[in-house]
Amino acid sequence: MANKPATNAPTDRPKGSGPDLDPYQVILRPIVTEKGTHQATSEHQNAYAFEVNRLATKSQIKAAAEELFNVRVLAVRTQNRAGKVKRFRNRVGRLSDWKKAVIKLHPDDKLELY
Repeated sequence: MANKPATNAPTDRPKGSGPDLDPYQVILRPIVTEKGTHQATSEHQNAYAFEVNRLATKSQIKAAAEELFNVRVLAVRTQNRAGKVKRFRNRVGRLSDWKKAVIKLHPDDKLELY
């Protein structure tokens, strides 16, 4: 019997890196809140909050922000947020879980989102 080729062919991506996502699929929308506006305008923080794809990694988020906004990213912090339970009349529903990323930029770079 001949040996069958392995179905798990090695790829150039590291293990656990998630699916290949385009930059516009990684960053979904900015999160405009009072706290986020304060972080963005503070000269020491220079950080912006975004809703991102739940499958995106920190390195993918950093690469997407640098490509889409033409800025230098210093750090990315992520949070997996649980969806809230909402009621409407007699029915109970649940909002989807989502992922939040706070992107800290180089002091010379700014985003005009707010």
